[in-house]
Amino acid sequence: MEGQNPSSKRYPPELKERAVRMVKDLRQQDPGDKAVISRVARQLGVGDESLRAWVKQSEIDAGARAGLSTDEQAELKELRKEVSELRRSNDILQAAASFMSNPRLCAAGPGREVSSLVGRAGSR
Repeated sequence: MEGQNPSSKRYPPELKERAVRMVKDLRQQDPGDKAVISRVARQLGVGDESLRAWVKQSEIDAGARAGLSTDEQAELKELRKEVSELRRSNDILQAAASFMSNPRLCAAGPGREVSSLVGRAGSR
């Protein structure tokens, strides 16, 4: 649950775990009680919706509810970041290839080797 949304910065992980545990325990004692989350949130001084989200994520992580687990969310975030970096690299390489293929922009036109230009540039 850590680091996944803005509320993770406002409340310590220990408080979240305790709140979720309290909700689960109270729900086991009285499954028909619909005001458990509001009552626990008020007792601990946290927002109702924050606690509801923590309980929901805990149920997803436990496999009791459909959705992306915390680990899957972290993996998805990392993969999206990697895709973004790869797209940026690809754009740079495409621009470089376009530049290198234009003889007016690049001294290494068709028929000239880039290595000969590198040697010439080093002698300056």
